[in-house]
Amino acid sequence: MRADRLVSLVLLLRQRGRLTAAELADELEVSTRTVLRDIEALSVAGVPVFAERGRHGGFALLPGFRTELTGLNHDEALALLVAGSRRGSQAFGLGSALAAAMLKVVDALPENYRDTAADVAERLLIDPETDLLSRRLDAEEVPGAIVAEIRRAVFAGNKLRIHYAALDQTPQWRTVDPIGLVTVRDRGYLLATRSGADRTYRLSRVVAAEELPEPAQRPDRVDLDRAWQERSTRFRTGGDQVTVLVRVNPARREVLLDTALAVRTEEPDAHGWLRLEVTFQDPRHAEWALWQLATDAEALAPQWLRDSLRNRAAEIATCYGESRPC
Repeated sequence: MRADRLVSLVLLLRQRGRLTAAELADELEVSTRTVLRDIEALSVAGVPVFAERGRHGGFALLPGFRTELTGLNHDEALALLVAGSRRGSQAFGLGSALAAAMLKVVDALPENYRDTAADVAERLLIDPETDLLSRRLDAEEVPGAIVAEIRRAVFAGNKLRIHYAALDQTPQWRTVDPIGLVTVRDRGYLLATRSGADRTYRLSRVVAAEELPEPAQRPDRVDLDRAWQERSTRFRTGGDQVTVLVRVNPARREVLLDTALAVRTEEPDAHGWLRLEVTFQDPRHAEWALWQLATDAEALAPQWLRDSLRNRAAEIATCYGESRPC
């Protein structure tokens, strides 16, 4: 037990720099007296730990000192970080042991990657709703190359282009801002945003994927547990989804469909335009989608959407009709 604690103490000093005895005691869940005895033991064993006096003093290691954890490659270390970052962290009373192991795993990562390891682990969520001892027999298989490309975009924080086959629809290319990856009952999902609206994509329906060099528009930190709960609840209850009847110029059809969740009916009208019944994520997104098409689309129903678009257009017309600034 003490040997494991000594290793953890060294790794804490390596990764965080100078720490006081009280800070080390808090991390290791021991008394400050125990920490001082452990520091002395390390010094006797030849580990270059030294004390700095004064108000901002503490214990530190000589620069360049490194412990070694061999046998782990990059993806293996990441897998352990993910496993230890969430529900399994207190499994079977092994929380303290797992915390020590995580320090060793972080230390094994390449130095230029170590600083972002915590953020990377936060981008993955494994089975938030499932008993880990219960597995599905119909687990979905996703080609490794596709998953790897999606994972790279998620970790790098870049935009992602996916060829996605929604239910009962032909595959279409979509450019999204990836937020994180979630597995639920052995099914994988990509949480993302598209045109500012939340989107959840089933990995088994991704036909192809391409990481783009453009940075994604997303928050620096994310709580995947909360994001998944909110999205799954919204999906089960229908959320704020709205269905709109719209006329659209055939030349702009794809632009409209690229922002929609689903299209139920589609037929030409007497003037050669298309009449579509389209479902959007929420009222705000429906208004945004119709507004960006300007006069190439007309919302026929519901009336509140027509009123909202008319009022918005009237405000802009008034603004530009005034000689003074709006």
